[in-house]
This record gives sequence, structure tokens and C-alpha cells, in this order.
Amino acid sequence: MFPQRRLRRLRRTPALRRMVAETHLTPDDLIAPLFVREGIDEPHPIGSLPGVVQHTVASAVREAGELRRLGVPAVILFGVPERKDAEGTGASDPDGIVQVAIRALKDAHGDDLAVIADLCLDEYTDHGHCGLLTPSGEVDNDATLDRYAEVAVAQADAGVDIVAPSGMMDGQVAAIRDALDEEEFAEVAILAYAAKYASALYGPFREAVDVEICGGGDRKGYQQDPANVRESLEEVRLDVAEGADLLMVKPALAYLDVIARVRAEHDLPLAAYHVSGEYAMIKAAAANGWIDGHLVAMEHLTSIKRAGADLILTYLAREAAEALA
Repeated sequence: MFPQRRLRRLRRTPALRRMVAETHLTPDDLIAPLFVREGIDEPHPIGSLPGVVQHTVASAVREAGELRRLGVPAVILFGVPERKDAEGTGASDPDGIVQVAIRALKDAHGDDLAVIADLCLDEYTDHGHCGLLTPSGEVDNDATLDRYAEVAVAQADAGVDIVAPSGMMDGQVAAIRDALDEEEFAEVAILAYAAKYASALYGPFREAVDVEICGGGDRKGYQQDPANVRESLEEVRLDVAEGADLLMVKPALAYLDVIARVRAEHDLPLAAYHVSGEYAMIKAAAANGWIDGHLVAMEHLTSIKRAGADLILTYLAREAAEALA
């Protein structure tokens, strides 16, 4: 009489629900972002990212060890240098904070932990843009590619497993691949920020890396328009053609349709970045008692996986891995 009960019967107990679940989230799906700051003696809390800190190199190594113990396979590093300049020289300095952290992580954890490095200039430039500027203040795409190549080689020489160019310069994947291959780092993979949107959800991240764009500017000229999906698919195709090994959509939740479209078109491993604003909203609402923060967090991550992401970069990595253990 009620054929729909055939569906409800399998929701009756936790064991039945687990048995027929279509989407499974595991620690293997998670990548933990770590901020490493130069010139500090102990971790510094980040006000807009409760539970997240700017690490020392030593504390980053310890945190990576805990993540590894919980089954998280990878971390992605973001550097916070003491000094910034127009060229972002700290990004490619062999003794720059990210290169130092890469060496320390690989010395401590070897191949048991995949180390990814964000590859951009905004954390290192005094103007806050992701590339070099022309005399008129515009981002110089082609000159920036040369800097990205230098940064990639420095990170590879430090022992990184994967470089992740996030600056959204045209041709960045090809320039980085050519530089790595020429310097005999063909084994280093590229995680392309292939569909990265000019989102309003990055505010807490910019506090975490001490970045402020000069003159109140923005990155809408080189990051993607939130209104567009076909444009993003073309950007992804270009990155695939240039040699990307993995693809990324950023942010995640407001762009689940983009994740699904990229997944349907491409077979490369697909990552999605559950960004700082998405994390901060969960924590703020939970602190006010408006939501169950943990349940919402797990729902968010599961929905990203359900949309088609193989990997999720998230500040929830440790919390989620502990719950899934």
C-alpha cells in the first residue's frame, strides 16, 4: 500500500543508514591548511578562525604529526613572513618560512605525510596582490609567471610533494610545469586552483596571513566571477591542457554546482576548498547556540564529497578526523 516505505525501512537504525549510505567521508579525504609564521616563539590564535593558529615551524611539525596519527594524509602550507616587499621575495627565498617548514615536515614525517605548498605572492608582497604590479598599479600577468616559476623551484628544492598555484594568472600551470621539469623536479605535482572565485568568504584567511590589498583594491580582475560557471569550466580545461595533476574548486559550498560540473567533465583528482568564511560561520553560529556546530560541519563536508570532490581542504580537518576515527 505504501511503496515509499521501502526507502524508509533502510533509514530505521544507524547501522542500516551506514550500510546504504551513498557518500562516505573518511580522514583520507581531508587536507589540513597550516599557517606558519616567521619570527614567533609560540602559536598565535587567529581571532576570526576559532581553534586555528599561526604556527611556529616546531608546532606545525607537531600538529602535522597529530593529523597523520588521525589518518589525514596531507597538509597545505601558507607562509606569514616577517618582511614584505613589492616583489614578494620571501616566497622564493631558500630560507623563507615555507621552505623552512617544508624541510622540517619532510625530515619529521617523510613520505608518510604529503606536503603541499600554496604558491602565490600575496602573503609576501607589500601591496597584497597575487602578482607583480606594473608602474600603473595593474597586475603584470607575464612578469608574475617568472616569479611563480622561481617559487615553484624553491619549494621543490625544499622537498615539497605538490605545489598549489593559487594566484589565477593566465598560463601559471604551464610556466610552473616547465620550470619544474627543466630543474629536474618532474616528480613534483601541481594542484591547480582551476576554478577560484572572487569570493567574499576569504576575510578570515586574510587575517590569518596578514594580507591587505593596497588602496582598498580587489582581485576581481583575475579571480573568477561568482556569476559564471561556463567560464570556470573553460579555465579548468586550460589548466588540464597545461599539465595540472589535480584540480581545485574554491570556495566549496556556494559552488557545489561547479564541483559537480568539473567532476562530470574531468577524471583528474578533484579538490574543493572549504574556505575560512565557511568555517568561521559555523563556529560563530555554534558559539551563539544557533546550530549544532559539529553536526553542521560534518554535513558541510559530506555535501562537498557528495558533489564530487575527492579531497577537501578544510580547517575542520582535525575535528572531522577525530570524529571519524
